[in-house]
Amino acid sequence: MAEKISPDLVGMTFDPIPYSWDSKDTMLYALGVGSKPETELDFLYEGKGPKVLPTFGVIAGMMSMGGMMGKIEMDLATLLHGEQSIIQHRPLPSVANVECIGRISEIWDKGKAAVVGVEGVVQDKNGPICTTKATVFLRGQGGFGGERGPSSEGINVIPDREPDHVVEESTLPQQGALYRLSGDRNPIHIDPAFAQMAGFKGPFLHGLCSYGFVGRHILQALCGNEPERFGSFEARFADQVWPGDQIITKIWIVGEGEAIIQAETQKGNIVLSKAKATFKPE
Repeated sequence: MAEKISPDLVGMTFDPIPYSWDSKDTMLYALGVGSKPETELDFLYEGKGPKVLPTFGVIAGMMSMGGMMGKIEMDLATLLHGEQSIIQHRPLPSVANVECIGRISEIWDKGKAAVVGVEGVVQDKNGPICTTKATVFLRGQGGFGGERGPSSEGINVIPDREPDHVVEESTLPQQGALYRLSGDRNPIHIDPAFAQMAGFKGPFLHGLCSYGFVGRHILQALCGNEPERFGSFEARFADQVWPGDQIITKIWIVGEGEAIIQAETQKGNIVLSKAKATFKPE
């Protein structure tokens, strides 16, 4: 029986969920987040491995969200993806049989909404590969008497100077159609009638598709496209990216192996904010 949202649920763990992937899955994901043969052949060609984009780990990590379904009373129509992070413990293999162990990491009462954080540890027989965390807003499900949670003010603030790196890239008109083949089949990202029924002008990109684009930009600018140098990436979803938009990733190096990130579109609207990456310098 599903339980009502309450701070008492923090720490609840879910049964391990098995998951597997092969090189076709990792290459399809790479295409879905914008990889191109002329610049990233190693991620798109089995003759080169292939290498695996670190943010591919969110695909398996999101299985932890599935573990929450049926355990907590929630209306999925009210759900918004608020934040996403990934910590890479070791480079993701191109073929793997894993299990995802999920747990509720936080619950906050924002009054008009509930905020639920779910952490997922993706591991194989050799131990943890990555840890993901997603924070979701459940509109209209607040007011249960919990704490509001910490303020985001002062977290991952961009420096008052020009960025050290800027990576600009256009998305494709069919970007959402490509990305959804990695597992997120929500029709709001491909069906115009469904998107309009939900109150949008049309289909827009998955937040995790935008997240994957920016993750690639971090890998290029800070890690020389070497996944073993990638550490972590956390971000807040601030606005939508529409098919054909540019994603402009601005990167400020703020310490040894640390960078603050912000992503915008060509219109100047910020789409990923409060973002930070860690990496291994050369």
